[in-house]
Amino acid sequence: MADSDASYATYQFVRDCCMGLPTVEERVSHGEATWFVGGKKSFVMSAERHHDDRVALWCAAGPGVQQSLVAARPTEFFRPPYVGTRGWLGVYLDVPVNRDELADLIDDAFRLVAPKRLLAKLDDDA
Repeated sequence: MADSDASYATYQFVRDCCMGLPTVEERVSHGEATWFVGGKKSFVMSAERHHDDRVALWCAAGPGVQQSLVAARPTEFFRPPYVGTRGWLGVYLDVPVNRDELADLIDDAFRLVAPKRLLAKLDDDA
């Protein structure tokens, strides 16, 4: 994926976060690594120069999250093409990234897409 060591390490962190969630599968979609809940609904997609010259990810985001983060920190976050109209958030991975915040964004994206029964089991196990 990424061409710098820092971007690659962050990408591996994204992969580890996604694959650590229950029923998640990784496969290529639209030419990019994409993570699916139960093999059906995507919640995170890598974006390596597919639409830009930046290494990034796109993730599902709750109401208002995209707008507030992009407005407050445009060097770290952006509105991705296609899915941005549905509130998805773009996160640049070629800049310093707060990994705790990134993990939270990935978890939130998973929870937005996952079926309620899976979330109930996940919360019960915690």
